[in-house]
Amino acid sequence: MEREMTLHEARMGLLRVVGQMKSVEQIQELRQIVSNYYAQKVTEEMDRLWDTGEWSAEKNEAILSEHLRTPYRYAK
Repeated sequence: MEREMTLHEARMGLLRVVGQMKSVEQIQELRQIVSNYYAQKVTEEMDRLWDTGEWSAEKNEAILSEHLRTPYRYAK
């Protein structure tokens, strides 16, 4: 049975990897790899939502027309 990794273990693992890096370029490359990983996960989840019908073009349009800004009240 596979156990879940704790946050502490995950952080320590990443620190070990980063500690082996010799240049800023390597850290930037790792940052890009992590960013690509999360972008892929988002894409996979959106594909799943579209395939199951949980997301649709109508929902996209509703979000595009939704007003999400915080209303500010200016003091007079």
